[in-house]
Amino acid sequence: MSGAATVCRDCSAILCFDAPSRCPRCGRPRLVRHAELAHLAIAHVDCDAFFAAVEKRDDPSLRDVPVIIGGGRRGVVSTCCYLARLHGVHSAMPMFKALQACPDAVVVRPDFEKYVAAGRAVREMMRALTPLVQPLSIDEAFLDLSGTERLHGAPPAAVLTTFARRVEEAVGITVSVGLAPNKFLAKFASDHEKPRGFTVIGRSDAEARLTDEPVTRVPGVGPAAAARLARCGITHVRDVQLLAPAELMRRVGEGGERLKQLAHGQDTRPVDPSSERKSVSAEQTFDADLSDRHTLLALLRHLSEKVSTRLKAGGLAGRTVTLKLKTPDFRSATRATSLDAPTAMAHRLFAAGKSLLLDEPDGQRYRLIGIGASGLVPLADGDGEELFDPVRARLGRAERAMDEVRSRYGEDALVVGLALSHPKRRPASPKDTVRLPVRPRGDA
Repeated sequence: MSGAATVCRDCSAILCFDAPSRCPRCGRPRLVRHAELAHLAIAHVDCDAFFAAVEKRDDPSLRDVPVIIGGGRRGVVSTCCYLARLHGVHSAMPMFKALQACPDAVVVRPDFEKYVAAGRAVREMMRALTPLVQPLSIDEAFLDLSGTERLHGAPPAAVLTTFARRVEEAVGITVSVGLAPNKFLAKFASDHEKPRGFTVIGRSDAEARLTDEPVTRVPGVGPAAAARLARCGITHVRDVQLLAPAELMRRVGEGGERLKQLAHGQDTRPVDPSSERKSVSAEQTFDADLSDRHTLLALLRHLSEKVSTRLKAGGLAGRTVTLKLKTPDFRSATRATSLDAPTAMAHRLFAAGKSLLLDEPDGQRYRLIGIGASGLVPLADGDGEELFDPVRARLGRAERAMDEVRSRYGEDALVVGLALSHPKRRPASPKDTVRLPVRPRGDA
């Protein structure tokens, strides 16, 4: 077993390194070969085009057409299937641009309830393999299968191929798997060959696999950091690999040591089940500093709605609400308050944030405002006080009704009073809220 270097993705057979082009057990060609295959145990599992995959599962007529999940014409793309991506559609693209790029796409309003159910089903299947599961979001997680070979009677590579097939059979969606010696390489691997990918990267080939990648593939290197690195002559991972540690530190500072390790495929972070998402937040930086309290409250209401949507999509509720402010001289201040019960409701998040903002000096200028929820619990454990407070119960029912309207006709189809003052929002007219072809949830 220790010398095995090939696994069949269709029957999970472990084969010798010089196995033929087809599996001798099942006759199928989906073989994965790697010299370190039997010794790797860290995996990253990512559901393929998750929201769109769930919709295609539930409506077979969508199977072979491009599908976009998102709001109305003035909304944005939440996600899309791979057929739509071939036309250049991507997450966060304005809907009107997405439909220009892919006019034959079917737009489906998001149904977070069933996405949460599908995500939980996959999560439970992961936890049946190992207790060391670290979720990153509703549709992806790290797994550490070290020491599970005796339990499952097979090495992690074979266990993961079986897992991927069972997800397809039981949940009706597909996953891509990255198997590697550490978390960074596992996540890097899972991005290859999507959808239904199964990619293995070992210690021996990590540097070679990374060398031609843009430096943005390294965790923590976003657009701003990439621009700073480019000014230092660093645009690809190979640039980091070739620099001496002292020279890298001189050019980029303290982060150079961590960057150097990752560029060589080294990552010592453990898979930590306790490090599930700790908070959900949204913030906005202004083009010009703002001091008008009414405008700030309008922005805060809009951001509260975004946090609420993200909490509901993740099946979460938060007990602590935090207000973030940044002054023109870049000084940051955070203010937090604890609720009597966790919530995912926008009106409760906003009420807490509003109270914190009104405690700040009137007339103070700000360049950024944000709001977040932490102390996260499952959504089912939140907002239970509605049972005992008729006012909150009424507000809760109203917000759920608004969620339903937005899920059908886009996020701008219904705007709460104060949010109308948001500088970039206005009431949506019916004709620019919905654009055909559209498949509203619950309709034909």
